[in-house]
Amino acid sequence: MLDDLILIVLLLGAYLYWFNAQQVKEIALKAVRANCLSLEVQMLDEYVALNSVRIKRDQSGKIRMQRIFLFEFSSTGNERYNGVCIMLGQRVEAIRMEPYRFEC
Repeated sequence: MLDDLILIVLLLGAYLYWFNAQQVKEIALKAVRANCLSLEVQMLDEYVALNSVRIKRDQSGKIRMQRIFLFEFSSTGNERYNGVCIMLGQRVEAIRMEPYRFEC
């Protein structure tokens, strides 16, 4: 009986972690799309890939999950450049992009 209860709690915890991770990924994707649109570059593959997860404190001292997502973009349509979206909890901490070529 206790074993079943522990298994249910573990499965529920895993589901809640996965569900939260999907929400954070969706927020990151929307933020990257908006950033690429504002910089007039094309986000390639319409995808952000999870690169790393770690625990970090936010500005108020609360412990949050920091997730780093990678994405690719193009400025001219010929080259591919890499970018990084750093999420702290469900908040975008930073979006960084490689230097890229642009047409005048």
